[in-house]
Amino acid sequence: MEKLREQMVVDLQLSGAKPLTQKTYLREVDNLEKYFNRSPAELGEAELKEYLLYLMKERHLSEGTFRFYVAGLKFFYRTTLKREWMVEKIRHPRAKRKLPIVLDLSEVESLFAVTTNLKHKAILMITYSSGLRASETARLKITDIDSKRMMVRINQGKGGQDRYSLLSQTVLEHLRQYWRRYRPTDWLFNGAKKKDHLTTHSIQQLFYQAKRKAGITKPASVHTLRHSFATHLIEAGTSLHHVQLLLGHRSPTTTTVYLHVSRLNLAQVTSPLDRAA
Repeated sequence: MEKLREQMVVDLQLSGAKPLTQKTYLREVDNLEKYFNRSPAELGEAELKEYLLYLMKERHLSEGTFRFYVAGLKFFYRTTLKREWMVEKIRHPRAKRKLPIVLDLSEVESLFAVTTNLKHKAILMITYSSGLRASETARLKITDIDSKRMMVRINQGKGGQDRYSLLSQTVLEHLRQYWRRYRPTDWLFNGAKKKDHLTTHSIQQLFYQAKRKAGITKPASVHTLRHSFATHLIEAGTSLHHVQLLLGHRSPTTTTVYLHVSRLNLAQVTSPLDRAA
């Protein structure tokens, strides 16, 4: 199995998989080996299906985690073992389409209002105003802030793609205040050690702290700021194509979900109850 593992590492690296994806895929192949106490190369379709049922019925994995693990096993059999037939008939439940939670603009502003720490406010403001993922905010460098073009450069976002997003004038002024006080040298937002960037966990925690202070009861996370950014742009008349580019979505289909939570197309619709009144 050790040689197969080494080959899988090479295959993952050549495919451009991120370190976390590589680690998860390799771990799941190891777990498959432990479950049967045999090399995965010796297993057939029946054993693989048995293991997937075990993950679903006994380990009670979330749908997203289950699909991620299935993807790892499929990669191993398709790419490393060259056994497409082993996984071509493997099916798993389709992801349920859930509409994102969105904050009203007044709620977003209340988050900023209750956040008195200059650094924390800068983090929340740029995450919202540029539509960033927490991991993207954490890895911003000073050189990613282009004040001449009023753009924010996102290096190696999801899927390893670079992109540009908007730089708010309000955020730029706040970032200048932040820089004068904290004097970051490389990473825009340092972690506990200056040589390290802030962690996504830290960003999530400061968001929850602000959410509690603002009295927001919606089941929102820091990723909700990204959803709110996209929805507010659409409600302001920004084209779906431009929102797609700003978010870094590969497919416009992914971006269309924000049409379902936007009030733009419902603004002229009156509830029949209100008409009756």
